Amino acid sequence: MTELHLWLRHETRRTERRTPIVPADAGRLTGSGVTVTVEDSPQRVFPVEEYEAAGCRVAAPVSWASAPADTVILGLKELPEQPYALTHRHIFFGHAYKSQPGAAGLLRRFTAGGGTLLDLEYLVDDHGRRLAAFGFWAGYLGAALAVLQHRGRLTAPLVPTGKEELDQVLRPAAGDADLRALVIGALGRSGRGARVALRAAGVEPTCWDLAETRALDRPALLAHDVLVNAVLATTPVPPFLRERDLDDPGRRLRTVCDVTCDVGSPLNVLPVYDHVTDWAEPVRRLRKEPRLDLIAIDNLPSLLPRESSADFSAALTPQLLDFHTGGAWGRCRERFLTAIRETAVMEGESRGD
Repeated sequence: MTELHLWLRHETRRTERRTPIVPADAGRLTGSGVTVTVEDSPQRVFPVEEYEAAGCRVAAPVSWASAPADTVILGLKELPEQPYALTHRHIFFGHAYKSQPGAAGLLRRFTAGGGTLLDLEYLVDDHGRRLAAFGFWAGYLGAALAVLQHRGRLTAPLVPTGKEELDQVLRPAAGDADLRALVIGALGRSGRGARVALRAAGVEPTCWDLAETRALDRPALLAHDVLVNAVLATTPVPPFLRERDLDDPGRRLRTVCDVTCDVGSPLNVLPVYDHVTDWAEPVRRLRKEPRLDLIAIDNLPSLLPRESSADFSAALTPQLLDFHTGGAWGRCRERFLTAIRETAVMEGESRGD
């Protein structure tokens, strides 16, 4: 078997503190014969010295472009704009297969360099279930922020914390009014995380999943104070919220957290906003009267970087140890090749080829 060389890159997004591999699991990889190079990163929640102690090599930030050709570049969020041509195999969340903004441009970069995207969202088992995901913590943070906003206790800018500290401010306090919360996608990872957070906040949520959304009861949805959307749609479905719903005079709904953040995609089930929010300005007011606030942060788990990284790393490491065996990684590659072909066809049609 060809030796695997993983290169853990620095995340260029300033609010990204997570890592796909924590130092303890990096030690598992190096102990199994995998070469691991880790870029120094001032924001990663684990210092590079812990990786070095686990047997990893250390490199300068954003030096992966000069790595040997057979190196596998590992990260989480978007790549920097340069180099344009991507020559390596890259593992990260590409958000490139559902017509998201910038998707075609990213795929063109891989075409230009002959590289490959192994998208972590499509690292799935034989039944299509994701093998490594941040969903639980995304749902947990999304519901927690929604409750804090609704209760007037959300402060900006947001800063990373630990679960114990978050739960302290999340617990109900004297004077907190009862609130009705709805979780859509309640049976998935994100939905489960949202339910756990709501219960920590003293709220027993209404839980909807496929059965309840096939024939959506819109008045019932609008009769809740807080909505947490944890649905990851794979095929187009009727939207859960429409512009005219926001102007419904009987709307009780005041706070929406879109954990999924499929903004710009034809699969978006909340097409009532056109850009995500962020740590600096986590809340966007969609309506003044009656008030309706939106939270749509696309890297929620980074607010609990240690907990979310440890869970993700524990799931991803066994897959990396089996990197050369095909299976899930082979499915990732096939999904990438399909996307490349589809993009080429669409661009050819637009040119009239």
